Amino acid sequence: MKLLLLVVALGLAGASPLKDDKVCQPHSRPWQVYLHGGELSCSGVLIDKWWIVTSFLCAIRSDSTIASLGEHDVTVEEGTEQHIHVADVIHHSPYRSPLHSLSMVRLASPARFTEYVQPIPLPNRCPQPGETCYVSGWGSTIPNQYAPPHYLKCITVPVVDDQTCLNTSPDTVIWSPGMVCAGQANTDNCLDDIGSVMVCDGRLQGLDWFANGCMNPAYPTVYTKLCEYNDWISNVMAEYRPTALP
Repeated sequence: MKLLLLVVALGLAGASPLKDDKVCQPHSRPWQVYLHGGELSCSGVLIDKWWIVTSFLCAIRSDSTIASLGEHDVTVEEGTEQHIHVADVIHHSPYRSPLHSLSMVRLASPARFTEYVQPIPLPNRCPQPGETCYVSGWGSTIPNQYAPPHYLKCITVPVVDDQTCLNTSPDTVIWSPGMVCAGQANTDNCLDDIGSVMVCDGRLQGLDWFANGCMNPAYPTVYTKLCEYNDWISNVMAEYRPTALP
């Protein structure tokens, strides 16, 4: 009897966690950027050879952050990467209020566009309820389960209407017009990576703001609604243009 209990105990101790199999097709998101340095690790998205957009929650420092482009498996060098230092970080003002969560990152040198590194177009419209979109980032896609960055993950999410988002969001989330929600019960609605990127119809439409779906799988996740920020992004790119263009 004691031997049986020991075998069971050893089996439980060696049990694997829930399988997270939402790995993207390698290099299918050539605009995805891995931002890292010090204790920092989060996602961004390349919109221009000089510029990356990410969440304010990705606490980037221009003196210590590296942007790795052309990544899939961040634990090894695959020969497709470009590692570029960050030169400047511009946060949307007011900083990290209920109204905005958006930062722009200027690279110290321009990205070289290749098969593995390409920018994504900005929105030409806003996402609509019921529309199918695609989210990618490095992290767990299983609610309430942490996973260190490894392979790029991809999930498919439906955009939900604002009222549904309001009804399901925690009290700590204060709604603003700069938000859009996606994901719902019985769908993929969790990708636990700060700044994970939502793309709809081939264009950038969202950046992770509140990963509610990773805390409760019945809740949609809140994203920054990028279609509301085209003018701000264009103004920042013009104002902070590099002084010496190669």
